[in-house]
Amino acid sequence: MAKHRIFTTDFSTVYPLYVKKAERKLRTQAEVDQIICWLTGYSQAEPERQIARRCDFETFFAEAPAIHPNASLIKGVVCGVRVEEIEDPQCKRSAT
Repeated sequence: MAKHRIFTTDFSTVYPLYVKKAERKLRTQAEVDQIICWLTGYSQAEPERQIARRCDFETFFAEAPAIHPNASLIKGVVCGVRVEEIEDPQCKRSAT
C-alpha cells in the first residue's frame, strides 16, 4: 500500500499555512507553536530546527519526543476529513 502524500510533504511547506489559517482566525504564530509543542513534546526551538532541515511529516512525527497522551481525543475536520474517522494512527497524528 502506498503511503499517503502527507507523509512525504515537507513540514516546512505546511507550517506557514498553519500560521496563516490561525491568523485568519485571530490566533497567533506563538499559539500554533504552543499547540505543536503540546502535541509532539518538542521544545520551542525544535520545530524551527525541523523546518530548517526540511523534514517531511513522517520524520517530524517519528522524531517527536512524546506524542501527547490526549492527542487521541482531538476531534474536528481537516481538509474535509473527520480526524476521529482516520484509521491509520500515523496519518491521524499528522492530521491533528
